[in-house]
Amino acid sequence: MGVALLSLLLTLLLGLGRPLWALRPLRERASNAVVGSWDDEHAFLKREDGEQSPYSEWNITGTYKGRWSFEETTNGSSRFLEFGKSDGVSVLELISTPTKIRGVHYIQGSITFHDVFYNEHDHGVAQIRVEGVYVWPFRQLRMVANSGADGEPLQEEEYFLSNPYHLLGVFSSQVFQESSRSKYRRKNALTNDMEKHCNIEIAAQVSRVSSGQNEGDHERYHLEGLMDSPAVDDDGECFSPILLNATSLNIEVYYNKAVNYTLMVTFISFLQVLLLIRQMEHSNTQSGAAKVSLLMIGQQAIMDAYLCLLHLTAGILVESLFNAFATAAFFKFVVFSIFEMRYLLAIWKASRPLNSGEGWEAMRRELSVLYSRFYGILLGGILVMYELHNFLRPILFIMYSFWIPQIVTNVIRDTRKPLHPYYVLGMTLTRLAIPLYIFGCPNNFMRIEADQKWCIFLVVFMGIQASILLLQHYLGSRWFIPRQILPEKYSYYRKLENNDTSQATDCVICMTAIDLSQRSNDYMVTPCDHLFHSGCLQRWMDIKMECPTCRRSLPPA
Repeated sequence: MGVALLSLLLTLLLGLGRPLWALRPLRERASNAVVGSWDDEHAFLKREDGEQSPYSEWNITGTYKGRWSFEETTNGSSRFLEFGKSDGVSVLELISTPTKIRGVHYIQGSITFHDVFYNEHDHGVAQIRVEGVYVWPFRQLRMVANSGADGEPLQEEEYFLSNPYHLLGVFSSQVFQESSRSKYRRKNALTNDMEKHCNIEIAAQVSRVSSGQNEGDHERYHLEGLMDSPAVDDDGECFSPILLNATSLNIEVYYNKAVNYTLMVTFISFLQVLLLIRQMEHSNTQSGAAKVSLLMIGQQAIMDAYLCLLHLTAGILVESLFNAFATAAFFKFVVFSIFEMRYLLAIWKASRPLNSGEGWEAMRRELSVLYSRFYGILLGGILVMYELHNFLRPILFIMYSFWIPQIVTNVIRDTRKPLHPYYVLGMTLTRLAIPLYIFGCPNNFMRIEADQKWCIFLVVFMGIQASILLLQHYLGSRWFIPRQILPEKYSYYRKLENNDTSQATDCVICMTAIDLSQRSNDYMVTPCDHLFHSGCLQRWMDIKMECPTCRRSLPPA
């Protein structure tokens, strides 16, 4: 190992090989910045640890994000890739390991290039694994492409498995962006072709970012270099020389972003629990629960179940963030498994009042049907989203149309005030928080590009649904339906015939007399010709939609 590193170091530093002649400006700039010979450096390193030294050892392990661009002004050429632009985003992930040679570190990692076109219809990212040496007294970094074809696991895997920036980027790309199968196929095709026919060599200069630009207490470093690719055979260069310019990311700041996100999700889940309790109190009767749409609550429960699974998966994937994501997943689990499923069961029982008296066996069959349908739709939705991975945003629009079933139910049944206004407003706002953060925040921790138009469209779409529900609450469930097409509605304030005035005029609800000489709005007449005070019958119908006298079902008022 030591002999191989020493030979590689001598080859790189002495300039053997064609690509390093193209990197002469970097070496000259390094020579100007570092005065003295290698012996002077070695002697300088023997000073006491308390003295400040410009040649102090830098640990360049970390994630670097910046831009790549072709050295020429025009777009570069490539025998394996088509570059749609002359520049783009690049991400370097490096891990530095000290060696037995003083002043030399062994480097492993990967470089990811964005805005790379594989053909005219397909574009994405290209990733290359690299290894090399970092001569920290001279701040010089030299790397070559490494396929890992020897079958031994690369050492940087341990760093990647503990790096939240890398792992959450993988997680978000799997869930919100490109499918894993296409990414795996593209990356393998790229690396196989390029590693067979190309030598990829990178030379870079490392510098420290000024303290005024640092975020937190950790040092940040800047890489500036050139990537060249002379061909192994006589076919010429694989692609034009590419300039690399990247700055290290502060993982602590990135970690804090992820923790703050989980705190937001936890707080939102707590608010949703309070809103659900308020709504369940608003419709705590059989008649009130029957007014609520089963599809509306079921759709929200499925959304919360998906969010619970996503946050739990992210916590398992990123071990350093497990506690934060597991807390958010737990609160989402509480929302859908305890409160929403309980409310779903109450609505199911209220919509089937005739089956409630058939005994425990009938109720158990009904419960098994409810749970089998819910979890069947839950698992089926996962398969659908996996197959339709590239259509995630239209699927999100379908999931965020959960108010539409309640609007339709209100119109069909002509129900009165099924939802509390606070529940409608609160759920609309809290449901919008997560997608607006993921697709609207330019600095989100999932590294997803912001899409303001999509976010505005989602807010308008949800706002229209909530506005219709609130207007149905105050103006009536059919306020926007033309009267010409509405079915004839029974009037509880109809006038009594002359022969009806001789019947008993006591209200069986409050057991007081009904004065028929007053205006007709003071009393209500059911289709079965039973009379009640208006206030008494309305309060009764909020509990049961059946006649207090003969138990006949009543139409909506």
